[in-house]
Amino acid sequence: MTVVPGLRSGTVNLICDRCGNSVEAVPAVLPEPEVVWTVLNDHGWEGSPFAVGPHRCAGCTVASLVAPPPNADGPADPTDGPRAWRVDVEELPEAVVLTPSGDIEVLVADVLREALAAALSGDRDVVLDLCRVGMLDSTGLGLLVRAHREARQQGRSFCLVAPSRFVLTVLHTMRLESVFLVFDHRSQALACLAADRPDLSTSGR
Repeated sequence: MTVVPGLRSGTVNLICDRCGNSVEAVPAVLPEPEVVWTVLNDHGWEGSPFAVGPHRCAGCTVASLVAPPPNADGPADPTDGPRAWRVDVEELPEAVVLTPSGDIEVLVADVLREALAAALSGDRDVVLDLCRVGMLDSTGLGLLVRAHREARQQGRSFCLVAPSRFVLTVLHTMRLESVFLVFDHRSQALACLAADRPDLSTSGR
């Protein structure tokens, strides 16, 4: 575990999995004992919303964002690490479908943030297909919550498709499972959105 009970009553110790740095924190009231999302945010740390890591301290998070690619001694390879991470975009009659190519964490958050902003700037519903996403960290969860809020404010739907067991556990533990529209398959999400829009019910796909 990378977040453990502190020596003093009512405290926890955050332990960075990268450098070993440790910080004592006083957690706020949390939905579940194993959820540490708010503690991480309060101290500028990144990582899993749960007590079990990985977690990175603020210093290591910054270092990860500015670090050279693994093959810094040779020519840059665009398929290395976060550089290969992308969001595929499909503009369909029913919705804009975004499909991230891997796990959602702080190192790739800006790519997804920009894709969500572009999709939400239009006039269609938005579907986030998570079929290639195994896990997301606190930053990723924040992006999903923000996208849902913006879509609702605009009178549109924001759907999640094929979330992994880990993602479902995060949503359940954070009491967000009833907030999002969640579907097992993309076809189900698109059919639901089309049913809510009579003008799309006969559209081709």
